[in-house]
Amino acid sequence: MATASDTPVLDTIAAMTVDSIERCGLDERTLILTRIAALVAMDAPAVSYLTHIDPAVRAGLSAEQVQDVLIAVAPVVGTARVMAAAGRIAEALGFTIAVAESESGI
Repeated sequence: MATASDTPVLDTIAAMTVDSIERCGLDERTLILTRIAALVAMDAPAVSYLTHIDPAVRAGLSAEQVQDVLIAVAPVVGTARVMAAAGRIAEALGFTIAVAESESGI
């Protein structure tokens, strides 16, 4: 039987992510860029991008590299989906910045 938790959905997603990373042979940067490309293809909401900001920063990815992913997938997924993704990434970054400012008392 599963252990009771206040956040069973988040706990499940976290466990799936850890398992995926442990079984994946990609380096950290390639893994995050691949996941961002998949999020674009899935037309993911901003919260999905939000969960990848910290790992992207820790992997040393630049904004230009994320833009390169958007450029690379545009012919496959379409311009409307890429523009929506760009907006959602900006929304996720804005949320991250607001939380950081709130925590630091700025």
